[in-house]
Amino acid sequence: MTAASLAAPASIAPSARALRATSSARLAATRARVVAPVAKTSIQFIKGLEETTQPDVRLTRSKDGTNGTAFFIFKESGIFEAPELPGDITGMFLTDEEGEISTVDVKCKFSNGKPVQIEAQYVMKSTNEWNRFMRFMERYAEDNGMGFSKK
Repeated sequence: MTAASLAAPASIAPSARALRATSSARLAATRARVVAPVAKTSIQFIKGLEETTQPDVRLTRSKDGTNGTAFFIFKESGIFEAPELPGDITGMFLTDEEGEISTVDVKCKFSNGKPVQIEAQYVMKSTNEWNRFMRFMERYAEDNGMGFSKK
């Protein structure tokens, strides 16, 4: 079989102009996907300063499912490594594409005068707050290669 016999007949072969238009449309679609902002989940203790340490998270929930609590433990938090902090720790802020979840119930544990661990507690008082928190945690786990296990 020759190369000429594999080519499409002239009557159905796309014109150079049509190929350029199709290529331009594909390129524009690709650019649109690249330019679109991708929301990343983060946990922050100081707004704008992302926590780099992955927490141990423990959840409790009432039997009727109306409320629950999330306990976060950050051992050797990345915030302790910073030579100078741009502000005070004012709470824990969980941010994602839906917005922000926050709590001011944050404590720091010390050993020999040095900070070793940050503990935070987020109380959920409704099914909606629970569901919103779980959506955040699913995104955070996916972004950070974490898993979920029941004990």
